[in-house]
Amino acid sequence: MQTHHSLEILKKLTILYVEDEENIRDNITKVLKLMCNKIFTTSNGLDALNIFNENHIDIILSDINLPKMSGLEFVSKIREKGKRTPAILLSAYTDTPYLLHATKLKLVDYLVKPLDFSQLKEALIKASQEISDEGNFIIKLNNNTQYNISEKVVLKDGKSIKLTGKEIALIELLLKNRNHVVNTLEIKDVIWEDSYEATDSALKAVLNKLRNKIGKDAIKNISGIGYQIITS
Repeated sequence: MQTHHSLEILKKLTILYVEDEENIRDNITKVLKLMCNKIFTTSNGLDALNIFNENHIDIILSDINLPKMSGLEFVSKIREKGKRTPAILLSAYTDTPYLLHATKLKLVDYLVKPLDFSQLKEALIKASQEISDEGNFIIKLNNNTQYNISEKVVLKDGKSIKLTGKEIALIELLLKNRNHVVNTLEIKDVIWEDSYEATDSALKAVLNKLRNKIGKDAIKNISGIGYQIITS
């Protein structure tokens, strides 16, 4: 039961996967897409750090031996900023110095390549459980309002506020793409199965209802483009 719950959580998460060998990266990415919500990939540690700084990342999956910046250095820089994002490191190395350095980074797991898919799945489940246990599934929207992704409710001034199905689809789409503007057409495609119902007025009605629940200024309208959620 616990494993099933963790897999359900995993489906909502965003993973940053760093691997410099293209064939391995492509194959593992296909597997990750079956288990996770969104995947960012890159081939070096420096780009990985930039991606992490510019996007919401739930789990890091990184090789150690990378160009420009090693996986160990990449995760170290994140930890120096006080970020506790669950990280899983991959390596062909079993040498003690690497293991000792990795231990200091408070990793979810250290997996030896070639990768066993069952071990990868187990490590990802552990990471999602860690997120759930630490309450990282609750996203702060502003000073008095949060969104609980697991329960799909808004928490405001200590009270739980239920959302409609369309409001849940909208807020989770915007949160998945926080720090980015989501195109209006994409929003309509996600919220409505029937394109005939996806009118501008229908979208505004859902937006207004959601704003009333999470705060008038929580969702920003970028004229002619789309919408962006503002989080604390």
